[in-house]
Amino acid sequence: QVQLVESGGGLVQSGGSLRLSCVASGSVFRIYTMGWYRQTPGNERELVAAVSNSGNTAYGDSVRGRFTISRDNAKNTVYLQMNSLKPEDTAVYFCNTPGTPGPWGQGTQVIVSA
Repeated sequence: QVQLVESGGGLVQSGGSLRLSCVASGSVFRIYTMGWYRQTPGNERELVAAVSNSGNTAYGDSVRGRFTISRDNAKNTVYLQMNSLKPEDTAVYFCNTPGTPGPWGQGTQVIVSA
């Protein structure tokens, strides 16, 4: 079973940047589309970015132009570069496979102060 470990979150001022990483166990990582989700208390997880196994990307309207998703199949890792952060980006961020998510990792907390 694939395990996902997210890291890279933290506290940052509005306008700042963070780079999140998600390492997946298992040799089949490279065949899956991977996505970054975020969740705030009392709300559903929101898919904010996705990258296909061939590198095609897609973004939610709220992050397009500010966030960049990428992957390194040799390292079983997907990244989320977050620039021009806003307080409304504050959330716990998770990675998983969109459409058919497997077990969730612990996520990584991002806090953006005004």
